[in-house]
Amino acid sequence: MILLLSVIALILAVFLTLQLMKNRTRSRQLDEIHQAVNAIKDAGSLERVLLFTDDVQLQRLLVDMNRLIEDTHQIDAKQRELESSMRKMLSNISHDLKTPLTVVLGSTETLIQDRRLSGEEKDKLLLKVHSKAAEVLELINKFFDLAKLESGDKQLPLTPVNAGEVCRRNILSFYDLIVSQGMEVSIEIPESPIFLVSNEETLDRILNNLISNAIRYGSEGKVLGLSLRAEESEVVMEVWDRGKGIHEIHQDKVFERMYTLEDSRNKFYQGSGLGLTITKRLVEQLNGRITLSSKPFVRTTFAVRFPRMKV
Repeated sequence: MILLLSVIALILAVFLTLQLMKNRTRSRQLDEIHQAVNAIKDAGSLERVLLFTDDVQLQRLLVDMNRLIEDTHQIDAKQRELESSMRKMLSNISHDLKTPLTVVLGSTETLIQDRRLSGEEKDKLLLKVHSKAAEVLELINKFFDLAKLESGDKQLPLTPVNAGEVCRRNILSFYDLIVSQGMEVSIEIPESPIFLVSNEETLDRILNNLISNAIRYGSEGKVLGLSLRAEESEVVMEVWDRGKGIHEIHQDKVFERMYTLEDSRNKFYQGSGLGLTITKRLVEQLNGRITLSSKPFVRTTFAVRFPRMKV
């Protein structure tokens, strides 16, 4: 009996010793993890917490912690990018507001102080004031349009829309202006109707933006194109020109909020950088997507794709 009790006591002693050693090892490893996490936090680095252990629970903890660290770095990067974008936005908007307002103030000051102005000179100054005030209003409207779109508060009513009729109506509304710019028109719209579930007013606005942009800033190419086609699951609208285009290094960024180019082809990419962002948000509200492909003076195409309506 005494021998049995001795064996049991020895087994318990060995077990307790092993458990104590395991606890001390885990405690040391947890301390190492603590120090590693603090070092990564203080350095702001992208390192992972590394620890060689057979403890399954600690292994799971390390995996979760490394995922959390990676997610935190991604959030921080996005936050820094957003802050940079907001600073750039405020700078651009301040510049775009300051320029026309300076003209407005200068012209009104001349009208007030210079009594020798003729009626014709006063009319010219008033026209300049009106024009610059309209620029300011347009910029403010774009800014609030983008704010409303990004808030996601307003849901657009969607109904069946004949895409061919919308395309014909929009290109026809610009036809005289296109011809006056010395441009030819290339239209590829099928005779048979192509339907999609959309909002007609928003679709008009998207095409209006893209067509007017191509007229104003792609006129060097002397051709403006509008095409519509139905693919297996999508309806594709393309507005294209053969003007200056967008360099390849900028093509993936032109839809970013407040992204601007120093040598841009039009005001969609200049100033506040709001135009293409608004267009993209409108397309997304209609459950679509917009892409750009461009080879300068060969073909610059904005393609808008929407889900095809199931008949």
